[in-house]
Amino acid sequence: MTRRLRSDHEPRRCRTSRATPLLVGLLVLQTGCALKVGKQPRHEVAPLYSARAPEFRQSAGSLLGPNFLPGNSITTLVNGDEIFPAMLRAVRSAKHSVNLETYVYWDGEIAREFTEALAERARAGVHVNAILDAQGTRKMGSQNLARLRDAGVEVVKYHSALWPDPRRYNNRSHRKLLIVDGRIGFIGGAGIADLWSGNADSPRHWRDNHYRVTGPVVAQLQATFMTNWLKTRGTVLHGPDYFPPLDSTGPYLAQSIRSGARNENLDLMYLLAIASAQHNLRLANAYFLPDDLMRKELIHAAERGVAVEVLVPGKRIDQKLVRAASKRHWPDLIKAGVKIYEYEPTMLHVKLMIVDDVFVSVGSGNFDNRSVRLNDEANLDVLDRQFAAEQLRLFEADKRRSHEVSLNELGGFHFANPLDQAAGLLAPQL
Repeated sequence: MTRRLRSDHEPRRCRTSRATPLLVGLLVLQTGCALKVGKQPRHEVAPLYSARAPEFRQSAGSLLGPNFLPGNSITTLVNGDEIFPAMLRAVRSAKHSVNLETYVYWDGEIAREFTEALAERARAGVHVNAILDAQGTRKMGSQNLARLRDAGVEVVKYHSALWPDPRRYNNRSHRKLLIVDGRIGFIGGAGIADLWSGNADSPRHWRDNHYRVTGPVVAQLQATFMTNWLKTRGTVLHGPDYFPPLDSTGPYLAQSIRSGARNENLDLMYLLAIASAQHNLRLANAYFLPDDLMRKELIHAAERGVAVEVLVPGKRIDQKLVRAASKRHWPDLIKAGVKIYEYEPTMLHVKLMIVDDVFVSVGSGNFDNRSVRLNDEANLDVLDRQFAAEQLRLFEADKRRSHEVSLNELGGFHFANPLDQAAGLLAPQL
């Protein structure tokens, strides 16, 4: 078998949390010691009201953890040209603390900029703490790691490959969080790597959104970081350096939700939001692989008259197996009225949900089993028409660079090929 070598002009593939954990997951399944998860919905969520109704705010705020808080400012950052300068400015301005949690931290120009900024602040006496997923940051380079630790940055490698329990290794921290001085937060889909640089202007530069947040909800983002810091370090970081008083900074009503292997808020949020769609539902997601229950919710939403549109990566996707597994179910979705679009220019890594032009969820969570059952994720939920309209403009702009998938097109998709057969078997771990 001839091995294909990567050209210098091709992007490196972001394996996100799938390559090695997938093999471990198979071992877990074969040995009968699958990761125990918390209680999860087994039946469809009844469609009782619209996301525009006060009942939705009450239910989502109560069921998903921290309630919605008013008075937040949220700035949408589009692609690396906007994302990385804003994050680096915030880090360099830190006076008291910097908390970073990320899945991807790969050696390159972007990583070296972050390493220098974090190290400089640590040397200046700022408390700098970093949770770096052990699997996702394998390519960060020993020099970056050494520079951080030598400068006094407290670095935690989340769930090392050396840990003997494979169930633990299959649980990754996929969150992308940065909190500066407890006052400025960042959340979204972008990792720290050159793949996200640029402006999605070539296959080497991915398409993604990230969000700069100020206001009371930043304390919730900080608390999400603290859950894994406490889990890994066993120490409590508190006080005004981390949780200062937070005044109103903007008009947005928002909540931060956290999800993990034993806390499936992401799954519940998706199901509740789909059930509460009465007019329209837009999804843009890098890895669209809903389970049976979520597919039923999407189909029933379309059947009751909701305009359901799903935007996914096209052929330029780093996870071919996920795309193959996803396509197995597209005919049923399209027959029910769900419209599916494949983004063509480059890899689409966006994670965005817009419901009834008022509810928006963004963050690290993908629309697959790995995000809702296995990985630690963090999303920001916003209830605001103006913010939803801004996200809808981005969705429509991406849709114009996509093509709608038809049933005729899927008629030529070979569902019996080896890749598709493997994808079907491995879907629970993807």
